[in-house]
Amino acid sequence: TRRGTSVGQVNQPRSPEPDPYAVMRPQRGRVVAIALATVVFLAFTYAAVTVPGRDRQKGDWSLMDRGLIFILGAAIAWFIWRFATIKAVPSPTGIVVRNLLITRRLTWPEIVRMQFGGGAPWASLDLYDADTVAVMAIQKADGAHGRPLAGRLAALVHVHSSAPEPEPREPRDPDDPRDPSQGPG
Repeated sequence: TRRGTSVGQVNQPRSPEPDPYAVMRPQRGRVVAIALATVVFLAFTYAAVTVPGRDRQKGDWSLMDRGLIFILGAAIAWFIWRFATIKAVPSPTGIVVRNLLITRRLTWPEIVRMQFGGGAPWASLDLYDADTVAVMAIQKADGAHGRPLAGRLAALVHVHSSAPEPEPREPRDPDDPRDPSQGPG
């Protein structure tokens, strides 16, 4: 056998480059949100089922009370679950940013730059109209997971929003009749 390979080992082709348009999601926040939403839902469901029954004693819980406990637990769990669904989905035409409550669809030309510094807990996109969109899918709390995502998004913004610079024109002679900026006459 050749040095460095064992009998029966096949040289594997190098893995392809990662997809620049792969979905971006937070790592730690997602796991915590899924676990917490599950615990809250189960705890409120258990409470709705096990509260004292209706024996005409003071403090008994009616069927409506139980239903409201369950609905409250389901609403809280849904809100927490939204943290788990935070993501950014880039494509060749733009990016869809799903944050906690709002989903924004942006085209690349709308985006001026991406920021992932200072005291902000997540990345943000500065738009041409002076608006800023938080990208909660890329979080500093994710450390080694968040930095490559920020780099990938910054590269996408750079590639898609940078138009070629127009070539400088030579100054024209104001008396030249071929100058189209001069009106007739």
